[in-house]
Amino acid sequence: MATWAKAPDFADQPARRAEVRAQTVIDRQRYLEDGLTPLRCHACRSEVLVRKSSSHQTSVQWLGDPAERCPVFAELRANGLGPGRPDSCPNLERTIEGAVAEGVLEIAE
Repeated sequence: MATWAKAPDFADQPARRAEVRAQTVIDRQRYLEDGLTPLRCHACRSEVLVRKSSSHQTSVQWLGDPAERCPVFAELRANGLGPGRPDSCPNLERTIEGAVAEGVLEIAE
């Protein structure tokens, strides 16, 4: 019985499999690490890594648990809201907007 896979594994094509693995390493670097700028929130001094891929898209990578670093996230956790609620902090959003306005953070468009 055949099994369904989201993508082929190229088990019968070792050269192709090696190419896909190499490209995966490049993609991981590009999407998870490249273009990230360290920023410190003006309100709580939490440091995050930020990338603006467009004027409407912002990627924020926390350098630890947001609830341990940001009082907005800490308050929400104390009130029983779990990870992902909220998606962001208004103070951090203002810091990011300011960094774009100052030219510290560029929009990749």
